Amino acid sequence: MTTTQTTEQGAGAHLPGPGSGLPAKPRSRWMRVNGTVGPLGIAVSVLWLSIIVLLPLAALTVTSFDNGLGGFWDAVTAPVALASLRVTVLVSIVVALINVVMGTLVAWVLVRDEFPGKRIVNALIDLPFALPTIVASIVLLSLYGPDSPIDIHLNATQPGLIVALAFVTLPFVVRSVQPVLIEADREVEEAAASLGADNWTTFRRIVLPALFPAVLSGGGLAFARAIGEYGSVVLIGGNIPRETQMASQYIQQQIEIDAPANAAAVSVVLLLISFLTLLILRIIAERSIRKQEQAA
Repeated sequence: MTTTQTTEQGAGAHLPGPGSGLPAKPRSRWMRVNGTVGPLGIAVSVLWLSIIVLLPLAALTVTSFDNGLGGFWDAVTAPVALASLRVTVLVSIVVALINVVMGTLVAWVLVRDEFPGKRIVNALIDLPFALPTIVASIVLLSLYGPDSPIDIHLNATQPGLIVALAFVTLPFVVRSVQPVLIEADREVEEAAASLGADNWTTFRRIVLPALFPAVLSGGGLAFARAIGEYGSVVLIGGNIPRETQMASQYIQQQIEIDAPANAAAVSVVLLLISFLTLLILRIIAERSIRKQEQAA
């Protein structure tokens, strides 16, 4: 018997195994590897979400009802509050629709085309995520404000709000559509082309149905982000009541005049709009996944 074999046998003599006649020592349920985080991980996650999300939302909701249910209703139905909510929702819808079209086009170009500077453009897509939105408002005001070097004046106009919000929400659609385009089966498109289908028919009949869930998800996220945006519109928007005042600016105005209950009430309405948007997106995504599984 060699020294290596003796060493291995000596080391294995202390480990219970199938042929040792000794029962294997059961592992503690905390030490089992089963791909889950276990009760401790769940408890930590729930605690963290409660501290960061649930408790602030609960405090905001309680504050919104400081003046009772009637006070809450009066706060959200005040003419200026309704006007700011209307402007916010309408502008956000327009921005989402613009980003659905342009974001899908940008994603398509980045995935399907090669051109000089492609990596730089791809990196610039994520710039709104890293750039403080107030900086975007300053840049847009310098470019489209009263002293515009290109003689385009969008200051204190709804088109100015649209440009500002389109800037900060563009990445949502691009980054939602890009992975789907990368994973798309090009053979189906080539087969359609070989059968005589033109580019538009191929896109409409083959590519768009596959992209639709991602496009819808990106557009919904862009809408939800635009609903609560403040920094990018604070300067270029002008904050004109009933015209360019966004709900976030109205909320700040109510805080400045010492009406926190009114500010909280409008904030709750914005939260409900965003939550319902994300809930609808989740339902549509789950249905899409089920349809794909059934088709497979």
